[in-house]
Amino acid sequence: MQRHSSDGHGAVIRFRTAGLVFLAVHLLLVAWVALRPLDVPWVSAANLHPLAGIRADLALGWRQGAERIGEGLALLAPLGVLLPLAGGRLAVSVWGSLVRTVAAGALISLGIELLQTGVPGQVVDIDSLLLNTVGVALAHLAVVPALRARLRRRAEAAPLPQQEPAQGPTPTIPRVGVAP
Repeated sequence: MQRHSSDGHGAVIRFRTAGLVFLAVHLLLVAWVALRPLDVPWVSAANLHPLAGIRADLALGWRQGAERIGEGLALLAPLGVLLPLAGGRLAVSVWGSLVRTVAAGALISLGIELLQTGVPGQVVDIDSLLLNTVGVALAHLAVVPALRARLRRRAEAAPLPQQEPAQGPTPTIPRVGVAP
């Protein structure tokens, strides 16, 4: 029987569990914000031209444009940290982790945009897809490499506990000669 007292395996399980719980809570919050019906008198047309919505937001003024762009960046940005945390791997390349996380964030954002087509008052906007994906990438680059390096240093500094063998030593049976 193996025991997981204060070794690294128990910490990985705790990080994965925390990551999965926070990921589920965040995705429920995002679904509530992005997919609830809006009671509006009219709805603008879908924006399928990249950066057209960002230009329109900036045309409203610097402050209001920055606020709308910031909302787009922040909506899915926690996924940049929560997805690798839920994965729980320390020995992963920075670029591989970034590509996987950004791809997953883009697919989640695309799924939200597609689901919005059936929600009253919600409109598809390609710029929100772009901003959400950039937000995931920025959050990942800002937090995950430094956090993984810190956790790796901590794991290397911790002494490895002595584990009991799964089986005892193999018994040696003395050979008996064959009778003539």
